Amino acid sequence: MSVGPVVDLGAVAAAAAELMRREEEEMTPYNAKDLAEGWEFKIMRSPFGSFRTPEKLRAVLEEEKKGGWVLVEKFDDTRIRLKRPAGAKVMEADFADGYDPYRTTVAASKEQGAMIAAAIGAAALLFVIMIVILVVAH
Repeated sequence: MSVGPVVDLGAVAAAAAELMRREEEEMTPYNAKDLAEGWEFKIMRSPFGSFRTPEKLRAVLEEEKKGGWVLVEKFDDTRIRLKRPAGAKVMEADFADGYDPYRTTVAASKEQGAMIAAAIGAAALLFVIMIVILVVAH
């Protein structure tokens, strides 16, 4: 019985990550002026495409403003680049409401989390059904 070509998913994921990293470095290179003026940069990621909607993007940028971060560019629905003066002072109060000026990932919304949980549940149910079918067939 032939199952067709085998795909190394790990290699595919690593190649995709390398492509994204290279794109991030080349899309907007840091010029001497930016570095001389003392900017620090970060790339924020949203694995669930939270930057797709203008409302969510505005909400994230509003929160990041607390730490002095401003938008440089939006790569796509999953990545944005921000900058702030390197000397931006971080106060203990910055962390009081749960905000972390050094975060680089935006968590899934409650709706996205519910959808993920439902998808995992459905996949688990299908797996169990397939196992039962295989056991009964033999």
